[in-house]
Amino acid sequence: MNRRDFLLAAATAAVAAPALSFSGRLFAAPADTPRFLLVFLRGGYDCNNLLVPFGSDFYYESRPTLSIARPDPYNSNSAIGLDNQWGLNPVLRDSLYPLWQKRQLAFVPFAGTDDLSRSHFETQDNIESGEPSSQRSDFRSGFMARLSGLMTSVPSIAFTDALPLAFQGGKRDIPNISLRGNIRPVFDGRQAGILASMYRDTSIASAAADGLELRQHVSTELQDEMSKANRGAPNAKNFADEARRMATMMREQYRLGFVDVGGWDTHVNQGSTTGPLAGNLTNLGKGLAAYADALGDEWNNTTVVVMSEFGRTFRENGNKGTDHGHGTVHWVLGGKVNGGRMAGPQVAVNAQSLLQNRDYPVLTNYRDMLGGLLGRLWGLSGSQLQTVFPGAKPVDLQLV
Repeated sequence: MNRRDFLLAAATAAVAAPALSFSGRLFAAPADTPRFLLVFLRGGYDCNNLLVPFGSDFYYESRPTLSIARPDPYNSNSAIGLDNQWGLNPVLRDSLYPLWQKRQLAFVPFAGTDDLSRSHFETQDNIESGEPSSQRSDFRSGFMARLSGLMTSVPSIAFTDALPLAFQGGKRDIPNISLRGNIRPVFDGRQAGILASMYRDTSIASAAADGLELRQHVSTELQDEMSKANRGAPNAKNFADEARRMATMMREQYRLGFVDVGGWDTHVNQGSTTGPLAGNLTNLGKGLAAYADALGDEWNNTTVVVMSEFGRTFRENGNKGTDHGHGTVHWVLGGKVNGGRMAGPQVAVNAQSLLQNRDYPVLTNYRDMLGGLLGRLWGLSGSQLQTVFPGAKPVDLQLV
């Protein structure tokens, strides 16, 4: 693609998402320089139904309606075995599993932060800041902005409505382009009306109406909370189209990117191989596969990390969903990623290993993991990594 074609592609993207804003001259980095994209899943995705611990009986005891069956060649809805303990949600069979087979996808289980608030907003901000959660000194400084400031020849961009905290507070003007999707309500008032009519002219009509009104009120509040957890991030529905657009820009010009995807706060009717979580995973997987495909040979110079503010409770709740948790699973993808494996320390998945009897523990801190990964990608020194992640202890998990 020549410069004229790239500018036309960028203009097309701007028409589809007109919030593109930046200053300074456009320039293209050398084609073979490293690319890094951080995909942030806002809402706290349920890692236990992405990377299924099928080797654990405790998993099946804890999730009577949400668990995914052990690998079974005769059951297309069973987990795809990755090793003798872990399986992949089968909705990713045609998107992420081929990358795993090519050893271009690795998972880091028992990963996360030192933040135990289980608050979407607090934990998201702590992650984007890149500082220890108890020692944040600059609340408007993000780790990707500090990283970008160290590498003046690495063009950076956020594929978001507004500049995320991760890219704020730096010395450079970082562009952002909106890829906003549409949000549809989950709860249907028509259903409540039908149920209320069933009890009309009975002795419990008043009680039933009051109960349904209360349920609708609680549902509305819950949906509002789940929407706020996204912080304006589009859902995964159209992520494949957005990913192709991102790939065009990352291939031709940008080398450091950030995108967020909402819709992962699954308190109610989460589902397993069908339902909201499965739908989001399907669309996210298609998007990541499309991103890899659209980059072509430059996928070999690309690393993608997928992470969320926290995991979710290991046990399902009374609403057939999961609540805010702690430890999670990070994904690392790329043409030269040392994949096809689980990276980092692990523990047995049982009741005794849970944190506070509810969550995965964090054995790999995201700052340490990203520090080691980014250090290898760009050859950053120890002092440079301390600028990006103050107080971190970078660990090289041999991911690249």
